[in-house]
Amino acid sequence: METVQTLVDEQATLNFGGHLALQLVEHFAGNAVIFLHGDLGTGKTTLARLIAHGSGACFLSLSAVLAGVKEIRQSVEQAKAVRQTENRATILFIDEVHRFNKAQQDAFLPHVEDGTFVFIGATTENPSFELNNALLSRARVYVLKSLKVDELEQVLDNALADKERGLGSQGFQLAPALRQLVAEAADGDARRALNLLEIITDLSEEKEISRKVVEEVATGGVRRFDKGGDAFYDQISALHKSVRGSAPDAALYWFARMLDGGCDPLYIARRVVRMASEDIGNADPRALTLALGAWETQERMGSPEGELAIAQAVAYLACAPKSNAVYMAFKKALAVAKSSGSLEIPIHLRNAPTKLMKELGW
Repeated sequence: METVQTLVDEQATLNFGGHLALQLVEHFAGNAVIFLHGDLGTGKTTLARLIAHGSGACFLSLSAVLAGVKEIRQSVEQAKAVRQTENRATILFIDEVHRFNKAQQDAFLPHVEDGTFVFIGATTENPSFELNNALLSRARVYVLKSLKVDELEQVLDNALADKERGLGSQGFQLAPALRQLVAEAADGDARRALNLLEIITDLSEEKEISRKVVEEVATGGVRRFDKGGDAFYDQISALHKSVRGSAPDAALYWFARMLDGGCDPLYIARRVVRMASEDIGNADPRALTLALGAWETQERMGSPEGELAIAQAVAYLACAPKSNAVYMAFKKALAVAKSSGSLEIPIHLRNAPTKLMKELGW
């Protein structure tokens, strides 16, 4: 079996390149800068190759993790040579484009504007935060969604059936229930699905793959979390909104998801304290005490006792009555304090430590 990336890219380009690539070229036509944003294994590189294949353009690929000024200059010179000698356009594909700093990203602008190449960048990070405005203002951003389980099952079927680039010539059989198990373990990532399949077939002594082999390889994987990225903030937002919406089952699920992804329990404990004040407030003052107790338990005892205490606090907060009156009033008070200057303190509110001050009405 060839490398996973070759299998994904070549199969997509050759099998679907004709009709689909023409549609893609028409859709992306006129865009000098394109950003493809999506999780791992969603087909960003494949899509870029399809566009190049359908348009007849030369396809150059760099990784922002490894490429430097030298590689960028070589790509520019190669693109100019292709245009002069072959009268063809060039697509320069940059994987993990967010790894380039602002100066490196700006270096592409003159070559994009003079038509040296079409710039396609792939990133797993939010372009709004990781890419500079000069490129974004010239770009169209497309979001690629993670693959669903049934779509991953189709990827696995194709790999098992393809005799040229897959495992078709080896005759492996994977029962539907086991295929679903592999697809679920891949967690939306086609590349991971194919990697798992390759490992499973390497370990399997029989052509009819057994459940034992599949479970040894496919179970126990870590779900997407990406500390500090979009998934991180989306999941803590989901936890907070589940508490706010009085949904204890959902709140515990998102808490478990974050732990499963490797989140520091102390971070969650701090956020739970915030929830106790922001969303429950004086509707149930015990919520803050319980949240602080869970935080202290995590600091003193660690896992798993501390995590259980946080779970207890999360469930309590989700079930507790809600009031954000103090939170809203405090925000308004801060806004007034910042905008009204140094107002005089009313006399009847001032401290009166002497007889004279009292006689003056303090």
